[in-house]
Amino acid sequence: MLWHLEIRPAPGRPDLAGLRLAHEAADIGIAGPWHLAVSRGFLIEGPLGRDAVDRAARQVLVDPVVEAYAIHPGGDGQGGDRHGNGSGGAVVHVLPKAGVTDPEAESALGLLRDLGYEVVEVRTIRTYHIDGPAEERRRLIDRLLANEAVEQVIVGPLPFDHLGQGHDYDFRLVTIPIRSMDDRGLVEASRAGQLSLSLAEMKAIQAHFTALGRDPTDCELETLAQTWSEHCSHKTLKGRIEFEGRTIDNLLKQTIFEATRSLDLDWLVSVFSDNAGVVRFDDEFDVCFKVETHNHPSAIDPYGGSNTGIGGVIRDALGTGLGSRPICNTDVFCVAPTDMPPEQIPAGVLHPRRVLKGVVAGVRDYGNRMGIPTVNGALAVDPGYLANPLVFCGTVGVIPRGMAFKKVEPGDRIIAIGGRTGRDGIHGATFSSLELTSESESISGGAVQIGNAITEKMVQDVVIQARDRGLFHAITDCGAGGFSSAVGEMGEKLGAAVDLERAPLKYRGLSYTEIWISEAQERMVLAVPPESWPELRRLCEAEHVEATDLGEFVPTGRLTLRYHGEVVADLSMEFLHDGRPAVVRSATFTPMPAVPLEAPIKADYTGDLMALLGHWDVCSKEWIVRQYDHEVQGRTVVKPLVGIHDDGPGDASVILPVRGSNRGLAVSCGINPRYGRLDPYAMAACVIDEAIRNCVAVGADPGRIALLDNFCWGSTDRPETLGSLVLAARACHDLSLAYRAPFISGKDSLNNEYSHDGKSLAIPPTLLISAIGQVPDVRRCVTMDLKEPGNVLVIVGTTLDELGGSLWAHTLGMEGGAVPGVDPEAGAAIFRAIHEAICRGLIRSCHDLSEGGLAVALAEMAIAGGLGASASLRDVPCDDSAAKDGVLLFSESPSRFLLEVRPADYDALAALLGVIPMGRLGEVRGAAPGESPRLSIAGLDRIPVVDAPVPDLKDAWQRTLKW
Repeated sequence: MLWHLEIRPAPGRPDLAGLRLAHEAADIGIAGPWHLAVSRGFLIEGPLGRDAVDRAARQVLVDPVVEAYAIHPGGDGQGGDRHGNGSGGAVVHVLPKAGVTDPEAESALGLLRDLGYEVVEVRTIRTYHIDGPAEERRRLIDRLLANEAVEQVIVGPLPFDHLGQGHDYDFRLVTIPIRSMDDRGLVEASRAGQLSLSLAEMKAIQAHFTALGRDPTDCELETLAQTWSEHCSHKTLKGRIEFEGRTIDNLLKQTIFEATRSLDLDWLVSVFSDNAGVVRFDDEFDVCFKVETHNHPSAIDPYGGSNTGIGGVIRDALGTGLGSRPICNTDVFCVAPTDMPPEQIPAGVLHPRRVLKGVVAGVRDYGNRMGIPTVNGALAVDPGYLANPLVFCGTVGVIPRGMAFKKVEPGDRIIAIGGRTGRDGIHGATFSSLELTSESESISGGAVQIGNAITEKMVQDVVIQARDRGLFHAITDCGAGGFSSAVGEMGEKLGAAVDLERAPLKYRGLSYTEIWISEAQERMVLAVPPESWPELRRLCEAEHVEATDLGEFVPTGRLTLRYHGEVVADLSMEFLHDGRPAVVRSATFTPMPAVPLEAPIKADYTGDLMALLGHWDVCSKEWIVRQYDHEVQGRTVVKPLVGIHDDGPGDASVILPVRGSNRGLAVSCGINPRYGRLDPYAMAACVIDEAIRNCVAVGADPGRIALLDNFCWGSTDRPETLGSLVLAARACHDLSLAYRAPFISGKDSLNNEYSHDGKSLAIPPTLLISAIGQVPDVRRCVTMDLKEPGNVLVIVGTTLDELGGSLWAHTLGMEGGAVPGVDPEAGAAIFRAIHEAICRGLIRSCHDLSEGGLAVALAEMAIAGGLGASASLRDVPCDDSAAKDGVLLFSESPSRFLLEVRPADYDALAALLGVIPMGRLGEVRGAAPGESPRLSIAGLDRIPVVDAPVPDLKDAWQRTLKW
């Protein structure tokens, strides 16, 4: 029997979900008016009577204080006629497609069974009673109510009376006749199979199997595709590039890796060799950090994409060394303007407003449910991200000293723990290597995974306990490529034999290949000595985590896959990992013409400052940050929001990795895609400088800051695009050496383009730099909010006339100009001096100058502190060309800080800075009785060029994302 338990707001309570959806429909231009009644619910199948379902509802499934419910027999025609024209308009049901992970339903199923109910299957369902224009109904469903990549939409009554468990798989060994294919056939086989393999790669595979005298099985071809994908092998950055008359054999090795190798710092533990980079923290613990991208899945399903993005990077930390304990998360989102008119949205593309809400919710739900604080992030908005939003997720973990390395031993059992295997995420790795099109949603919906944070939390608990008991030799997560990547990588130097039929499945009907390449979430693979397997199994049973013996690591040099005793794949590890032909590409770069940018001269720049404060990149992100629990675990010393009302924009967060210690970690980032369009080298240098100075601003030691790179680019098949990537990588090398800040991990995501009607939309070259710095004593940390009237305001660093790519130029529609350039020698000296001043207690507040320059930084400090300020531009250190009010207010020259200092400490600070350029701007001001504090900035002629009440500045800053 199938029952539909429909749960809605209790009588007298507002339908907030319906009101929100009606409002959002109006926001994205779906003509109304709309009246929507929204209910959630469950489809419950099993030998249950109505009384049992009613009892279960009252017992555990419904909150009787705020909810009411109704019980409908499945397939009874409830919900209006088959055209959806029942009373009150249409009825639309939305539920996960068969095979899509449904965490809430899984929890409900387990709970009901624990309580003794005979339940076969549970699925969640949302029901919408819609009253509005019939001709707009389809747009409402497609744009707002459902995502048909992962969800099923039923208009009218539910047409089924059971959910079903699928059908048993009828085994049939599939071989691909690759030896007989010509070049066109090879290309078509790669395209049709979503293998994302080039012709050269397909021909290499063809030659390999021709030499073996047989054709590959589908499983072998899929395994090669996953392992050789751009996502897994980084073949562009590791390939051969011809650029400016010289050959680069391996871009990563000769730039980012080389910088870290040359620095040879004794506090580096493990870099570029594991799931995350590891650095020394103290005498007992190391820390690791990894930032991943999850862009293409988030374009199709924003919630699922970011949800599994954060889940995946948590597993990266968990699978580093012998297992680290995750202590905090980060996230960065790049989206198109969320007020973009609906008619400008191409086919197959979700509205940016829906994308932003979805990705925020995905990170929120996963991190909060696992009890890991999200402490740092950023938002970048540009029309170029319309079809390719970028989602960066990061995790920091703590690992005991001596546990940062692992090694698989012959005879170790291949143990999978955690979630079951389904069809979600199939072709995820290869899909992430493709360009998106208007058909991507329908063709690649299966590449989207759905996460279950509760399962991962239980897996984490098992891994940490098993690590401390010494129950395994090695561990990694099932990320891109699923078992194929996890087992293939762990057994690379040895060999592995796997029995695929042993893998626990979510439902029947999966083929051996689907089992092998599925990217179903919350799964880890461990190399376990046979003698430890019984104890590990008991531990997993105690924690309600499923654990399965899939096979054995064997010293054969081969990857052998069996299905019920039949060999379905037999690959040489050497060919799998080293047989891919080198990618050889040409790169060029033509600098943009040097077009001088003439800053407008105005008598009053207050309006310009208001516009900058309201811009997406500067405005308050409180709507995002408040959805995250950034204090769970009680480790967050400096929070993402600071100030008297805890709503100011902190430069970086500081956490305590080890309880009882005052030694901390600062976590920050730098990103600026506007610079990337003009000068990729300068862009990379600037975002490295920004990430480091954000760390320094809160108290991190500039001599103990490590960096992570995330390159997100368009199609590198175009020489010009590849050339910009080469230049950005060179800047990473140069700045890493100059600042003695090593890179310890990274990730690239290429081919971020959308193709439709013969046109291609590429993202701007985007480099995210994440930084993790060590704070010697968190009791000395400072924040950016103004603290006390009468204190002195000081600017440190030189301001230049370099407005190219600046936020001010962008808001005024000005193009051209020079992108800010980094002087690393000057920057390094400033960073050291600021750190020393913070350690001596000379600085009350510290804020870095970035988007919007000095004017925005002053406004933000005043907003956060609830105080005013009186400042003058006359003493701002600058060269002659920059001696203009507009330039001094809004230039984004790097390596600069704005400080608040007690008058008694000013001379000591000046002596400490020595020859470093600094200027005394003015002082912090309170408010006169009955009045609001004001920000007043006098120009070079001593006449105010900015003057506004701080509450007005705060309103402009908060209004944009006050959703």
